Amino acid sequence: MTDSVVLDAVDLHILRLLQNDARTTYRELAAEVGVAPSTCLDRVARLRRTGVVLGHRLRLDPAKLGRGLEALLLVQVRPHRRELIGPFVDRIRALPESRALFHLTGPDDYLVHVAVADPADLQRLVLDEFTSCREVARVETRLIFQQWECGPLLPPSASPSLSAD
Repeated sequence: MTDSVVLDAVDLHILRLLQNDARTTYRELAAEVGVAPSTCLDRVARLRRTGVVLGHRLRLDPAKLGRGLEALLLVQVRPHRRELIGPFVDRIRALPESRALFHLTGPDDYLVHVAVADPADLQRLVLDEFTSCREVARVETRLIFQQWECGPLLPPSASPSLSAD
């Protein structure tokens, strides 16, 4: 487990703002946070250098790219051995339909988020790319009706606590 990075209120404010819009300029960030632009630039550079900020991603609408059906695939790999994990992960990550891949505990070994054109495309993906692999013992499919973005990721001590009233 990696060590946590100590973040103050200015760092947390910067992180909140950048998670809402990563295109915010340093000048806009600085004005919102109440520091000089050079200070803001130094803060963001430190957040990158220490690994708090891993990068910036462009969010796309899968439906506009012809991939209007999204699903979660629960996959069991048997035998679940280290020498099979690397090649399996590489294969799944290389699929253009794969959006995210999670290695799990419990009865299922992997959770794969995929985006496909339609049900026939999903069936093709499951049969041709998953169950055709000898090490894949089972695939269970869950269609995604809708998904929501959640609030910014912050350290536990900076997250608002819920109180029972």
